[in-house]
Amino acid sequence: MRTIVWFIWFWVQLAVLQPLQRKGKKALQAGDDAAVDALVEKMVPKWAGGLLRLAGVTVEVTGKENIPTDTPCVFVGNHRSYYDIPLVLTCLDKPHPLVAKKELARLPLVKGWMELLRCVFIDRDNPRQAMQAMNQAMENLKKGYSVTIFPEGTRGKGSELELGEFKAGAFRIATKTKSPVVPLAIHGSRDIMENNGGWMKPTHVTIRILPSIPTDGLSREQLRQLPEQTADIILENLRQMQETA
Repeated sequence: MRTIVWFIWFWVQLAVLQPLQRKGKKALQAGDDAAVDALVEKMVPKWAGGLLRLAGVTVEVTGKENIPTDTPCVFVGNHRSYYDIPLVLTCLDKPHPLVAKKELARLPLVKGWMELLRCVFIDRDNPRQAMQAMNQAMENLKKGYSVTIFPEGTRGKGSELELGEFKAGAFRIATKTKSPVVPLAIHGSRDIMENNGGWMKPTHVTIRILPSIPTDGLSREQLRQLPEQTADIILENLRQMQETA
């Protein structure tokens, strides 16, 4: 029953919010960034937080003090669940643009809000489009918007302590804009739905926002090692979280 109610609420709320979405699109077309940002910062966490509450999710977040306040950054997290998206939209300092797979752009009503959030849709099978998407993400950073990326590129289906390869694209965005990387360790999100055959159950999720990693002034070798370094930091924190779960 919880899962059925969740899906009904998901689409009903998006339909109810359509007038606000149209208002946001008009502001975006008029170049009124302040109005768009205010709308997104108010409504997106409210909607995403409702999804978490309906699924029975409780969240413990630590490390918000590690989010830079004087410069945009690239949030880089492990990816286990579709729920990682509402989690990062509600549990950071505010919702930030996501680099998301192109399939999300096909969801009616969802795409409009993601565009207002300045999300970037990427087709990993199309190198030219992927490069355009990365350039768009860099433009977001240059305009002062932090970006959230899951560098594994897909949801991990193994244990909590199994990470896929961290692709270099996320780190290239950071290094080319000299933006710090902020690692995110997300533990328990797959237990909300994917580990239950698609049915939702109450789950406790833990998120650690870890100290930022500067990218300005790194040597070529340090830049090359950055993806693996970040993955190692996240994995070590996941081990600690697993021990206390």
